[in-house]
Amino acid sequence: MMDPASGGDGGGEGGGLSWALSAWSLGVSRRYQHLLDKATPYVLRRWVWLAALALAYAIRVLIAQGFYVVTYALGIYVLNLLIGFLSPQVDPEIQALVDDGAGPSLPTRSSDEFRPFVRRLPEFKFWYSITKAFCVAFVLTFFSVFDVPVFWPILLFYWLVLFTVTMKRQILHMIKYKYVPFTFGKQRYTSKKPASSDDAGLSSN
Repeated sequence: MMDPASGGDGGGEGGGLSWALSAWSLGVSRRYQHLLDKATPYVLRRWVWLAALALAYAIRVLIAQGFYVVTYALGIYVLNLLIGFLSPQVDPEIQALVDDGAGPSLPTRSSDEFRPFVRRLPEFKFWYSITKAFCVAFVLTFFSVFDVPVFWPILLFYWLVLFTVTMKRQILHMIKYKYVPFTFGKQRYTSKKPASSDDAGLSSN
């Protein structure tokens, strides 16, 4: 017969192993989030690293001469992210329907109060999502099951048409509601300071 004590010890060891794995997973998650937080202010370096990753993926696809369906899916995903990056957090059209134009809106004149452009998809999440997508697509190129035979010029043509139509609609939306999806810092208006009597005396000396 099996000793009950041995069964208890096995359960204890299993529980200890589960706790150790959970603690290790939590530690890795915290370390990973810490690295992401440290990388947040380095915008240029992050995008240069992403460009290098995209170049490596392109070289991999050219060498393999395949995985065009994976590349097409990657292009569609990046296009969706780009639309979110260029769109305001609150659609002016929907906001106008909700409060009949009485609510806050994007400034359209220089005399309006300055409001920075708030994106639906922030820059860091935009970069992070594209980076993850390229990493996943790069890994998929090592599995032949994803190398579906297809005439790639058709996919390229369809993606270009979809990109043109989508960006045209987005640009027309920008023109209609007079917003620019880029903020270059708060506008500052300075006026000439009137010369005081002390300044006049100093200048005369």
